[in-house]
Amino acid sequence: MADFEYVSHSTAAQPSTKKPAAKDFSYHYSRVTAARSGSSVKKFYKYFGIPGIGNLAGGLPNASLFPYDTLEAQIAQPERFKPTQNDPPNDLSTSLASTSIKRPDTSASAHLTVPHSSSIDNPLQKIDLTTALQYGTAQGYPPLYSFLRTFAREHLHPNIPYEGGAEVILTCGNTDGFGKTLEALSNVWSEERDWVREREGILVEEFAYMNAVQAARPRGLQVTPVKIDFEGMLPTGPGGLEDVLENWDESKGKRPHLMYTVTIGQNPTSGTLSPQRRKDIYALCCKYDVMIIEDDPYWYLQFPSAVGRESEARGTPLPAAAPIHKFEKSSGFPFLDSLVPSYLNFDYEGRVIRLDTFSKTVAPGCRLGWITAQPAIVERLLRITETSTQQPSGFVQSMIAELVMGPQPAAAEFAKKSRAEQASFTGWKADGWVRWLEGLRGTYERRMNRMCTYLEEGRYLLKQQTPIKQAESDWAVISKTKMYSFDWPRGGMFVWVKIHFENHPLAGKVSGAELSQSMWTLLAQKPHLVLTAPGAMFSPTPEILEKEGFKYLRLCFAAESEEKVDECSKRFATGVKAFWEIKDKKDLPVVDEDSIGTEGELLDMGINWAC
Repeated sequence: MADFEYVSHSTAAQPSTKKPAAKDFSYHYSRVTAARSGSSVKKFYKYFGIPGIGNLAGGLPNASLFPYDTLEAQIAQPERFKPTQNDPPNDLSTSLASTSIKRPDTSASAHLTVPHSSSIDNPLQKIDLTTALQYGTAQGYPPLYSFLRTFAREHLHPNIPYEGGAEVILTCGNTDGFGKTLEALSNVWSEERDWVREREGILVEEFAYMNAVQAARPRGLQVTPVKIDFEGMLPTGPGGLEDVLENWDESKGKRPHLMYTVTIGQNPTSGTLSPQRRKDIYALCCKYDVMIIEDDPYWYLQFPSAVGRESEARGTPLPAAAPIHKFEKSSGFPFLDSLVPSYLNFDYEGRVIRLDTFSKTVAPGCRLGWITAQPAIVERLLRITETSTQQPSGFVQSMIAELVMGPQPAAAEFAKKSRAEQASFTGWKADGWVRWLEGLRGTYERRMNRMCTYLEEGRYLLKQQTPIKQAESDWAVISKTKMYSFDWPRGGMFVWVKIHFENHPLAGKVSGAELSQSMWTLLAQKPHLVLTAPGAMFSPTPEILEKEGFKYLRLCFAAESEEKVDECSKRFATGVKAFWEIKDKKDLPVVDEDSIGTEGELLDMGINWAC
């Protein structure tokens, strides 16, 4: 059940007053970012849309010579997938076990067409190839930018507490957005060239998405891990955020002023940060002046059934409900209201830069996303974009715009469509888009529950032994050895499994790291044929890699079909059991050095592509 609720202005716990202005964080801008000025070419773009103007200024190719007359696709209806309940009852066995995702019904689709040119004059509604494939504004394709800006401000994050609210800018996915944010807020540092006192740092979770870490390291940023629990980053305690910042050793460089965090379905641990934990961490970031980069590709994939299903499977009582946090405004959609909100909704200083993407909701190959942050920061990101990527692909932007906005009724080309086409496609629009997201959540939630159900059955190695005492002669004596443990994910796409190598028969004779690599190899071979992501891939420092990284495996329940998830989960449990039955070192599988690097990192398998 959601641990927050939306209430009317009159019944809010503390009636709102005038919102504070977002703080000026320009002192955090990198030297290059602070020196950037507006593109002299892009300044002309606002004149291009003036009706009747003769454009002799820009170096634009003639749109009539583009070798495409239309872009067309068959698209799914937003109701294709069955959603799950937002706040399900404690007993979920019947309701969730009875639901199953069928193969997509391709007949339940509609035809989408992006025409060569549109008769609509309003640039915020005009979707056609003439504008989409031309040079455009770095902010993003105007119709799609307009839709996402409204959707973000009014539906995703309606309670941003600083005056004027946030601004958005489109990106080529979250990797691009993170790279531009790093460029904006950090200076490149070189050990050979610069003083240690000038070195900047970035805070990450104890286990982190390594593409982000690998983007920060070449800039010379000191990557600093913060302790986590199942929920996510710890605000206090040994190794927690306050401990790291308060006891920072200045001889290592500047105290970190950036934090990179995945707060929903954390990659790889699947942790989901509660509103109270967000408020505690945000307060510390204000105290120590840390900018928060919130990367949330899995935000829509929050699984309210996980708590009940885990308690039911293990025979444990349900945990106490968290205190309710009250918001003044609703998103307008029960599904969105049920989700744990973004840091943006607590960001009264304007220090949060949020990364969103279409990679998990449409397709990774779109390479399309957006950043939501205070306007002054977005303006600097805009300057970076003008001289780098310029804008995301016009092909992709136009197709996504047509998908989520739909053809405009006044468009001449829409009037030319057959009656059947007009009746079958009106565009998803905001309500259809939310319904699609709700269906995706339902699909992944069911797969998560199925995987965890099979993993539950194989956590222990059970063996019958000969009774030692006479009093036990009439009873079967069962030994129970824990091989692995995990928590049912509250969000995301992964199950984070801890392997208890200390309980393996060869513990003490073979190092944990060697056992880890051997087990990974055995799982990947016949008859098990299960590919997993080792924890070494997500260890941001050598110390974590050596002490903790080898103990974990990340299992993804998203990529395979529902039936294949069942099969792979069973094979994983069977494979772990088979590994536990190895009692002689010479019987361990030979590690394939061509697939596993020196630090246990998988090579060239694409397994690290996730955010």
